Amino acid sequence: MRILVTGAAGFMGSYVVDSLVIRGDCEVWAVDDLSGGFRSNVNKSAHFEELDLRDRIKTEDLFARVKPTLLYHLAADASEGRSQFTPISATERNYLAYMYTLVPAIKHGLQRVVLTSSMSVYGAGDAPFSEDMPPKPEDIYGISKTAMEEATKVLSKVHGFEYVIIRPHNVYGPRQNLSDPYRNVIGIFINCLLNNKNFYIYGDGNQKRAFTYIDDFNPYFVSCGFANNVNGEIINLGPSEEHTINELAQIVLSKFFPDNVPTHFKPQYVALRPQEVVEAYCTNDKAKSLLGYKTSVGLEDGVARMIAWARELGPQHFKYLQGGLELESADVPKTWKQKLI
Repeated sequence: MRILVTGAAGFMGSYVVDSLVIRGDCEVWAVDDLSGGFRSNVNKSAHFEELDLRDRIKTEDLFARVKPTLLYHLAADASEGRSQFTPISATERNYLAYMYTLVPAIKHGLQRVVLTSSMSVYGAGDAPFSEDMPPKPEDIYGISKTAMEEATKVLSKVHGFEYVIIRPHNVYGPRQNLSDPYRNVIGIFINCLLNNKNFYIYGDGNQKRAFTYIDDFNPYFVSCGFANNVNGEIINLGPSEEHTINELAQIVLSKFFPDNVPTHFKPQYVALRPQEVVEAYCTNDKAKSLLGYKTSVGLEDGVARMIAWARELGPQHFKYLQGGLELESADVPKTWKQKLI
């Protein structure tokens, strides 16, 4: 059995590759353009190809050679808050790259795709979000993810392959890219502290989110490639317990400074980012019933584990987009404009 994982050098993708290699019953191909991931993340027992999925010819050639029967698609430009200022990148790296991947996969014998979608498809609906709610995306990233979901459904009906769509809840943990100033709030908070810098909170900090430690995501996500009861399903994957960003900030500070939090590390507040949804968390009843999901790592424990890993890695230099944003305006968060993070 040949399995291909896109975004395989990234945070979540690298764990998927590890799990598939450990299974020992399949040949694993790992694909990434290394724009946000690291070659060192990829299991050496997997076949690695550095490839930008926007390159239609090279992507077609890869699938013609590999002919995977199972595809895990995790490659993405997952900067939801930034997507209003980089809409072309958000569209190309999400929807277009996925079409360039899915079409040749179908042509060369795909049997099932496990698609990583996003809670952003729910937009500003009434939380907690459940899978039966119609998509109402509020941002460009959510629009791209919604389009990916809908295209998958249509092409599955016409061409006969199976699919599972997973909507994760803010996954975090070791291997996450700490140098990204645009996304992954836990990683940003921790790396700021590693760099002896204060961190910033958008809005009043009362936004509610659910956070998923990687160990509570990866096993269930991987199982979707093999389970018999998930074909054609859309599944929220993660805990149902929500936390405000203010609560998260206090947890990070208390775990980073277990004895006493220095007063000068009090979070600073800036304007809410454009189109940011205030309450974004989901039900997980479906994950429990279909996948046997159970939360094993709470937020405090998970943050402590991530901090321990980050301390070993050391402070990382935040990397802003070369060439700047595609659209500049007065609404660009000052944390990005002034490179405060």
